[in-house]
Amino acid sequence: MEVVITALGPDNRGLADPIIHHVTGRGARITEIQMYDHDEEQIFAMICRMDIDTDEFEPLVDAMRQIGDHTKLAIRVWSSEKNAEKPRLALCCTFVEHTPRAVLEAVRDGLVRGEVAVVISNRKKLQTLADEFGVPFRMIGNEGGDAKDTEMIEVLDEFDVDYVILARYMRILPAQTCWQFAGGRILNLHHGLLPGFPGFRPYHDAHNARMLTFGATCHFIIPELDAGNQTINQRTFSVAPGTPLNEIIETGESENEPACLVEGLRRVVNREVCLHFHRVVARKQKSATC
Repeated sequence: MEVVITALGPDNRGLADPIIHHVTGRGARITEIQMYDHDEEQIFAMICRMDIDTDEFEPLVDAMRQIGDHTKLAIRVWSSEKNAEKPRLALCCTFVEHTPRAVLEAVRDGLVRGEVAVVISNRKKLQTLADEFGVPFRMIGNEGGDAKDTEMIEVLDEFDVDYVILARYMRILPAQTCWQFAGGRILNLHHGLLPGFPGFRPYHDAHNARMLTFGATCHFIIPELDAGNQTINQRTFSVAPGTPLNEIIETGESENEPACLVEGLRRVVNREVCLHFHRVVARKQKSATC
């Protein structure tokens, strides 16, 4: 059984030692380990991926809880295999309805296996969408739309979420949130082709560059934004010269972006791809370890 352990907390000496010693003592085979000390924030972060016997999973969860209490680390133990037939999804969104609606419909229609356990937003606008599909809605923003990041983590834990889906969620997740759900658990839909058109206005940037092909990118979120290639799926559409920008954005938001995210999510929950050392790896490759 493949298991991912993440740990985050106040920096100190020897924080990784009890975790590593315990998992190796249980006979685990470690396939990935990364540790970071953020000196300016005095934060320690770690991810450890390993293979263990299935019957060792629950004892491992209990042991990591005890180690977390002792070291003051926030430790999470997760496996994509535990709820492989029906993973629990958190759908995060802000204003644009097309993309989160496409995910809800794909799950309802069986195109994407899983359960949308909760809809999370920093705005109230899409609460009616959650109500339409009978999914709990959690508002984590203040009146100005600023997200309460610690509250998001509490909601994700409350609903025991496997994957976090950022479906045009218009806030950047802080590194601390990314670390706690590292290892290929956070997916994002970017409304432009990466790496060519990052930022908040990719349609405008591509239009200003006189592009006739526009696109969207579904990718894993990692704490280091420029650490490498985390692309899961990309989808494009072409327009005729002179097409108004508002028509391009309408086509992108209503057709291209939803299809891009749904296919990317399908690949992840079907365990066709995964994240290993910040790189997307196809599980079908015999040489792939993830």
